[in-house]
Amino acid sequence: MSMSSVDLPPKGGFSFDLCRRNHMLETKGLKPPTFLKTGTTIVGLVFQDGVILGADTRATEGPIVADKNCEKIHYMAPNIYCCGAGTAADTEAVTDMVSSQLQLHRYHTGRESRVVTALTLLKRHLFNYQGYVSAALVLGGVDITGPHLHTIYPHGSTDTLPFATMGSGSLAAMSVFESKYKESLSRDEGIKLVVQAICAGVFNDLGSGSNVDVCVITKGHKEYLRNHLLPNPRTYVNPKGFTFPKKTEVLLTKITPLKEKLEVIEGDAMEE
Repeated sequence: MSMSSVDLPPKGGFSFDLCRRNHMLETKGLKPPTFLKTGTTIVGLVFQDGVILGADTRATEGPIVADKNCEKIHYMAPNIYCCGAGTAADTEAVTDMVSSQLQLHRYHTGRESRVVTALTLLKRHLFNYQGYVSAALVLGGVDITGPHLHTIYPHGSTDTLPFATMGSGSLAAMSVFESKYKESLSRDEGIKLVVQAICAGVFNDLGSGSNVDVCVITKGHKEYLRNHLLPNPRTYVNPKGFTFPKKTEVLLTKITPLKEKLEVIEGDAMEE
């Protein structure tokens, strides 16, 4: 019996069976669900001492603002962080998975994680899924070879740049970088430029909004500036003196420990 006739186990990677099924259903007249528009502005730049990453904090579900203050700058390693655009669940899952792999590698080697290691793990994973994992990433960090900034697209292609933008507000943010970026920026100049780029996305892209998060990574140190700028404070305009009704009060709170609950259930079972 030849090897070609033997059923071999499937290799790792993405199964496209459902994609073929969906295409067949579409040819038979079934209308597929429409895609929800995702919106984000994420940026990064290299300055004289390291890397600065920035992101807005709006999460959308189509035309709905689902979260006004979400975190889009993800921890990868003590010296590496990653901004995510696209489907929130995909960016969370991919960055968490690679972050755990980097941690295991540090346990095994006892050495600091390299940015190129994180880049390779991310791009290989996304390439295996051929764009069906909707994660567009801006990866930045500082290791023994200096500061590094990379962009990773959902299909697995990458760029290495001194400054980068991604997301639906990337064009507005890039216009700021293209006109104002220069080499050897100081820390304060870099933060100011990143904030301006994110604000350009916030005020010119409907999918981006709310606040500005900044992460500054230098050799042996990182600084995560959560809600560094709040350009859209929530204010209630009340010109006619209306008073808002009282919020619903909590009148009673009862907590039943799980252990007592199990004992009651076991007692009932014994009686039966």
